Amino acid sequence: MTLTLTVSDEVRTLVPGFTPLAVEAHGLVNGPSDEAGSALLDDATRRLAARLDGRAPHEDPHMAAWRAAYTAFGSKPSRTRNSAEALARRALADGGLPRINLLVDLYNAISVAHLIPVGGEDIDRVTGTMRLVRATGDEPFHTAAGGESAVEHPDAGEVVWRDDEGVTCRRWNWRQGVRTRLTEDSVNAVFLLESLAPMTGTELDAAGTELAERLEKLSPGARVTVRPAL
Repeated sequence: MTLTLTVSDEVRTLVPGFTPLAVEAHGLVNGPSDEAGSALLDDATRRLAARLDGRAPHEDPHMAAWRAAYTAFGSKPSRTRNSAEALARRALADGGLPRINLLVDLYNAISVAHLIPVGGEDIDRVTGTMRLVRATGDEPFHTAAGGESAVEHPDAGEVVWRDDEGVTCRRWNWRQGVRTRLTEDSVNAVFLLESLAPMTGTELDAAGTELAERLEKLSPGARVTVRPAL
């Protein structure tokens, strides 16, 4: 069954022109990071460096647009960076990108190569529909602190992804919760690629198509669909 995704009118008004793309996949195979995934991350870092051509990630026009979006809902973009900028900074640092698992490494590589926020959620762990809203501040967000499970709450007015149970990702795409994240046991997933102008529809579609093709290569026989998220 296709997962329903919606964006509230409040968010649309706050940041006009937000365009998400969903890549939904069923019958995936996940597992520990491997050499192929590591090579993909290294290649994504090379593509990022070529794209930036000596600039810092936040100087890219798409990242500048995301910084403006974060400022619009009261977040400090230099302290709580969107996921693409945060990953890009790690990619260019001495330590490089983290290796998590096959699926997470794959979507992180797409995020870095195309400089676009990409998130992955385990559909089987999502309760009801997923929607992008401005938080009331009462919603639970399951995370980890000091190696222990913890529950936090978003700030009132913060833009969050949530389902019927609570927040799945804070500050739009800044920090994903542990409840719905992709693990090595995940077999059904939805990947969200999130764009703002000046990223074009053609650029967004290219990122989505590359992700879908690599998912099919990783998991032959998986049912992968690329569709507008809304």
